[in-house]
Amino acid sequence: MPGIWETNMNFSQRSRSLFKTIAVVLALALPTALAISSADARVGGGMSSGSRGSRTYSAPPSTTTAPGSTSQFNRTYTQPGAGMNSAAAAPARGGLFGRAGGFMGGLAAGFLGAGLLGMLFGGGLFGGLGGLSSIIGLIIQIVLVVLVVRLAMSWWQRRHTPQAAYANADAGAGPGPQANNRSGLGGGFGFGANNAPLEIKPDDYEAFERLLGDVQSAWSNEDVAKLHTLATPEMVSYFEQDFGQNRARNVVNKVSDVKLLQGDLAESWREGETDYATVALRFALTDKTLDRNTGAIVAGSEQPGEATEVWTFARRPGGAWELSAIQQTN
Repeated sequence: MPGIWETNMNFSQRSRSLFKTIAVVLALALPTALAISSADARVGGGMSSGSRGSRTYSAPPSTTTAPGSTSQFNRTYTQPGAGMNSAAAAPARGGLFGRAGGFMGGLAAGFLGAGLLGMLFGGGLFGGLGGLSSIIGLIIQIVLVVLVVRLAMSWWQRRHTPQAAYANADAGAGPGPQANNRSGLGGGFGFGANNAPLEIKPDDYEAFERLLGDVQSAWSNEDVAKLHTLATPEMVSYFEQDFGQNRARNVVNKVSDVKLLQGDLAESWREGETDYATVALRFALTDKTLDRNTGAIVAGSEQPGEATEVWTFARRPGGAWELSAIQQTN
């Protein structure tokens, strides 16, 4: 009889040890996996980046191509203006925890701290794991660890964003958003009556479509010099950050076979001497991330897919249109 009890006890101890090991591995691996998946994307890393002048914190009108809402900017140099209302000027909250702090942030940090202290003092990262309730508790704590790490990474990125901005918020805001009046039916841009405060002509739409492909091509080649001729200095700074992250992971993102399927104008306006046009774009592409050494696909695939994004272009007097912002659609 003592032998049976000893065997069961050893088995229970081994099970708890195994669960703890798995938990630690998952807690360490999941944030890395999430970072890889979020970084593996077309131009802009799948985030909303850039500036729309004085309308940076105003959502562009919905269109036939992008009937839903757009994401707030994850990365922008533009600070909320004094003339904006409090709802528009409020900084975007960082997911579940909001800003670094708050009730949920403190609660998650408390769970994480308690788990780490338990590990240091012999209780293991997650304490005892006997029974179903403890396993559920383990899963909850893993999720909290992942979310805390993502919050920390987001805070770190915001803290290290360069503060030198492309001067795209000239004095004097343009007229308020106008209703979209371009159908966008069929392939490419739809051409209907254009009553926008700033007239966007067929040649401008051709430039937008050309920039869609040229920016993606320069991104795939990591051609920073070329990107400087296609995008604002602010956007190029974000591209360089993304390139650095990809190099650290020893991968390169390749986007090919880009084709505009549908596009229409959301709004266009002028601020000082700068023209702005925000357009919704639905396009086909092949998006894959490769190992730099072997060329093996580590994310994405050879299969073509589709994406819908809202791009803003800016133009100075006598200059060409440049990419000023990319926003993801919800």
